[in-house]
Amino acid sequence: MQISIYYLTFESVIVNYSTAVVLVTGGTGFLGSILIKRLIASGVRVRATKRESSLVPADLVGAAGLEWVNADINDFFALEDVFEGITKVYHCAAKISYHAADRELLMKVNVEGTANVVTLALERGARLLHVSSIAALGRAKDGQETTESDLWEFHARQPGYAISKYEAEMEVWRGIAEGLDAVIVNPSLVIGASARMEGGDSGGAIFSLLHRGLRFYATGWVGLIDVEDVAKAMVLLMENPSVSGERFLLNNVNMSSKELLERCSRYLGRPAPQYRATPFLLGIAWRAAYLASLLSGKRPLLTRETAHSASSRVRFSNKKLIEVTGMALKPIDETLREICITLKKTA
Repeated sequence: MQISIYYLTFESVIVNYSTAVVLVTGGTGFLGSILIKRLIASGVRVRATKRESSLVPADLVGAAGLEWVNADINDFFALEDVFEGITKVYHCAAKISYHAADRELLMKVNVEGTANVVTLALERGARLLHVSSIAALGRAKDGQETTESDLWEFHARQPGYAISKYEAEMEVWRGIAEGLDAVIVNPSLVIGASARMEGGDSGGAIFSLLHRGLRFYATGWVGLIDVEDVAKAMVLLMENPSVSGERFLLNNVNMSSKELLERCSRYLGRPAPQYRATPFLLGIAWRAAYLASLLSGKRPLLTRETAHSASSRVRFSNKKLIEVTGMALKPIDETLREICITLKKTA
């Protein structure tokens, strides 16, 4: 794959924003809200979509240069009005779930919703940046780092979320084949102090569990990146005219789950988890969690999909991202410390 080198500093991007009108889908989400703050701080006029039931983050209520629109990405005709006058689209809206019961909803929101966004971007001649996931990438062989070139492979153990993100990405590639100007980003685990700390589908949930006395660590590895770095990379790639019809893996560091939990335990002032959760033990645990959920009516924090992921030893490359953007990524320890400080204040 040929890599186009075209450096843009974030400061040089700012001057291009005086009259721009961009659309951000999923604007109230963790990533979407951080992206909007970065854009409007640079003088961008932003139109952001949200679900009618979603609350606007307090620091974005009444923000200058920001227009909120209640719109369902699955409602094509409602989206037509939203795209009026739009030149660039950041598609952040997505459903995240590792529960088998949500598979149909995942396909509807992530695949059908993305198809609508792609079709309208094509019709209006808007440039699109689509937020995909590492779940839509293949896995490198023989212990190598996974890159943008590793192709996704279907197998029976693929979670519904991964399938939906892969098929959503295929909609973008379909648009590119039809002439769409688009770029795709595949972030690893996106973390930050403003993340929701509860819920099994949240990247912040592990920090909350640790604060409450998590005693087990998994044997897998995890790729981590700060949400601010993701938003910055998205803007730099959107504003780089030489980048089109490509995807970029967004990752900062690869870290074992054990090391991640040990570092966070220090910042939280808590004992580090001492017991190794092997794949066999995790297999027992997710089944027990499922049975308990049937009795309680509550969703389990651990599912078959998350248990399998916790044992996965996959590492991710950021070589292409750094070569094309020249970004200096935020030290991940700084992010972990910020998360833990916030958690101690709010828990």
